[in-house]
Amino acid sequence: MPELIRPSTVLPATRTPIEFKTADGLTLIGEVATPIDQPITATVLMLHPNPTGGGMMDSHIYKKAANRLPYMAGIQVIRFNTRGTESASGKSDGEFGGGVSEKLDVQAAIDFCFQQLQVQNLFVVGWSFGTELALRYARDLRVKGLILLSPPLIMTDKSDLEFWNEDGRPITALIPEFDDYLKPDAAKIKFSPIKQINLINVDGAKHLWVGEPMVYRVLSEIVKIVAPIRLPLPEQI
Repeated sequence: MPELIRPSTVLPATRTPIEFKTADGLTLIGEVATPIDQPITATVLMLHPNPTGGGMMDSHIYKKAANRLPYMAGIQVIRFNTRGTESASGKSDGEFGGGVSEKLDVQAAIDFCFQQLQVQNLFVVGWSFGTELALRYARDLRVKGLILLSPPLIMTDKSDLEFWNEDGRPITALIPEFDDYLKPDAAKIKFSPIKQINLINVDGAKHLWVGEPMVYRVLSEIVKIVAPIRLPLPEQI
């Protein structure tokens, strides 16, 4: 008999711990969740929220993405802890760099995806602080596009936005109605330098996307971009 997807639901996938080194010699830890007995439709590299506020690779949206999307949508999910960040999976070397030295973390993660995992179609997903890292540092031409969850646009400056406008690759940003940092009206203005951006205003949502309806919405929007043929996502298994 089918069961509802719950916060604790973990669906089948091959889950492999990973380690990779940055250009300044730090070892970062993470995990790759890969579909079993089905082709990989796309790969997402997830950049987590600010570790000074508890953000990590196991932040709930990312953990649930790894627990569900390989089975539901054939999506390979790659998560890692940036420098100095700790989760149940372990702690990465180094200390929090305030979003500056994390440039090396993002670059090392992208290189690992292509050089070690032989990824074919890579999208970068950022959440909160992770959106700043994506907009500033995920410029590698092998990246297909960006997906931004609750972007605060605190550290990102106009030149970063102008880069993506000139670059032309697709960017989608999910903007919560009740976000703590950037609400829909302000997001429309601040993101105006990027002509190709797709701003999705999510009614009733908050910065942390708490609750299963919000998790389902976020995961569905990710799948809509990277593996649309796999929609709609099931709500029970």
